[in-house]
Amino acid sequence: MTEENHYQILGISQQASQTQIKLAYRSLVKQFHPDSQTTEANHDKIVSINAAYEVLGDPQKRRTYDRQLLRSNPPGIREVTVSRDVYAQREKRAVQVQQEYARHRANERQAELQFERWLQQVYKPINQWLSLILEPLDQQIEALAGDPFDEELMRDFQRYLSISRQYLIKARLCLHHQPNPSKLARTAANLYYCLNQVGDGLDELDIFTQTYCERYLHNGQELFKIARGLQLEANSVVANWL
Repeated sequence: MTEENHYQILGISQQASQTQIKLAYRSLVKQFHPDSQTTEANHDKIVSINAAYEVLGDPQKRRTYDRQLLRSNPPGIREVTVSRDVYAQREKRAVQVQQEYARHRANERQAELQFERWLQQVYKPINQWLSLILEPLDQQIEALAGDPFDEELMRDFQRYLSISRQYLIKARLCLHHQPNPSKLARTAANLYYCLNQVGDGLDELDIFTQTYCERYLHNGQELFKIARGLQLEANSVVANWL
């Protein structure tokens, strides 16, 4: 009768994982251990089980044992070994796929956090400052139209321009504070050009306060109108992502 190898003693396939080997060993120990007080208790059997597990339970010893089996057994054992290697490769690939998926999900979560952070810390403050600059212009010009040469009315208009420049400085600093998410690149570009138009418009309006030439007032209004269009376009892009 052919002597059983370690895999046969534990009642497992040579393709078995280390976890399966451990489970098989524990089950056999409970079944054959002399202290189990069962009819199947067998001292010699438990010795062979322990010997088999001592080898197969250690991955390095198991590899050495597999090579010995390959040399001392007919070609059939080679097929089993190859099959176990294929199984191991599949397990390795499964782990790699899981790791790649985990990295992908982590990148997605990071992108989502960056998106939300940019909206809260960059887009919303800039949008608010732009509204504080652009929306009051018509009312300010209407108030000034009563008497452009009235010093008090002109001071009020200049105060509005000064406050608007402060908002503009804050908005420009905020826009450059952190990089925009890739899917909001168009929004960031619209805001950038919008702020440039606002800056040019304020320059024209400043010249008007010094020269009283209505051409500069008209130029400022037109530049603010362009800026308002860019702001609305930026808002539209964001709305499509929400």
